Amino acid sequence: MPSNSSDASDKNAAPPLPEPLRVPVADSHTHLDMQSGTVEEALAKAASVGVTTVVQVGCDIKGSRWAAETAAAFDGVHATVALHPNEAPRIVHGDPDGWSRQGARQPGGAQALDEALAEIDRLAALPQVKGVGETGLDYFRTGPEGKEAQERSFRAHIEIAKRHGKALVIHDRDAHDDVLRVLKEEGAPERTVFHCYSGDAEMAEVCAREGYFMSFAGNVTFKNAQNLRDAVAVAPLELLLVETDAPFLTPVPYRGRPNAPYLIPVTVRALAAVRGIDEDALATALAANTARAFGY
Repeated sequence: MPSNSSDASDKNAAPPLPEPLRVPVADSHTHLDMQSGTVEEALAKAASVGVTTVVQVGCDIKGSRWAAETAAAFDGVHATVALHPNEAPRIVHGDPDGWSRQGARQPGGAQALDEALAEIDRLAALPQVKGVGETGLDYFRTGPEGKEAQERSFRAHIEIAKRHGKALVIHDRDAHDDVLRVLKEEGAPERTVFHCYSGDAEMAEVCAREGYFMSFAGNVTFKNAQNLRDAVAVAPLELLLVETDAPFLTPVPYRGRPNAPYLIPVTVRALAAVRGIDEDALATALAANTARAFGY
């Protein structure tokens, strides 16, 4: 690691290690395959500050296979597998930057999506795979032509999660109403997690009534994220999770720099401040909630 890794002036440098948590917690959503360094290094660094478990999340076929293999190799890693909402339209439309880059040349269309979903189904049966996701709907960059493929994929992932008895991990961007509608129409799995929760307090109350877990990332610390802090304040303690979504969404004061599981304590302390509860009490709840959500 460069000697200037803790230099706040270097926007590309890794932030310094935070003060360790006294009660160990889990990072409920991370992408180790998108981070620098080795898995061993990432896990050791996280463990040194009290982050002893991570959930490695797949977003496409290649990433889902990698997640399953990594979870099989490391005790502190659990896997989820899925086609990200933005992956589904790429597969259907035969985008060469989509699933075809994973080694199987795909012409696109419904059959290509079915074949990709069949592989997710196969991976979801593995014991080290604890969840199906991240799946859901993302309207931020998706036009009308992509929404149909996204919803079809989302419904298929819900069915896969229920059939295998795995948690469902939801990606919801600018699509709150439709995500909640599809969950209601399909019947949500017993354990459903809204990853990187992005709704407001009103939506948090809806999720609470349905028993959905709400996982908060480093963006809860952003100045313009009062809606997230309002949601944290009203969400039942037993439904709260914490995540990094690393390497994205690095918490303040390191926003814009590379995120990693070892920065979870920064977000835990921000959540504790919003809730007005003791850091240790929150960490105890977060650890228990994550284990219950993912069944490990």
